[in-house]
Amino acid sequence: MMKKNILVLCTGNSCRSQIAEGYLRYFSKEKANVYSAGVETHGVNPKAVAIMEEDGIDISNHTSNNIDEYYGIQFDFVITVCDNAKERCPFFPSNAVKFHHNFTDPAKAIGNEEEIMNQFRLVRGEIKMYCKQFVEENL
Repeated sequence: MMKKNILVLCTGNSCRSQIAEGYLRYFSKEKANVYSAGVETHGVNPKAVAIMEEDGIDISNHTSNNIDEYYGIQFDFVITVCDNAKERCPFFPSNAVKFHHNFTDPAKAIGNEEEIMNQFRLVRGEIKMYCKQFVEENL
């Protein structure tokens, strides 16, 4: 069976798409090649790395990539995880099936450190459930 190519797209490829990439890799095991990118690159958010580590998934070696880096790859699925990326998503010359779910940006959370981390955990939980369901239904 050929592996499916999945691209997760967000605005800055720093939080939501990084978390989704981590969970999609975890749930899909060997069934998919998972990539993430942004329409811009903002660097991987250290809080995203920390909350994924809490759940036993290491994304510390992830990099923040621009969508332009992946034009040569034929994607089977493109998942946008924020409305901004969906609106700005460039045309992909492929037959990729597109999915969209707008997750709240935890990087915009306000409050003390614990309140901010709790927002990251909340979004992590939503993305985890979405990714698990996506893999069960599409791979």
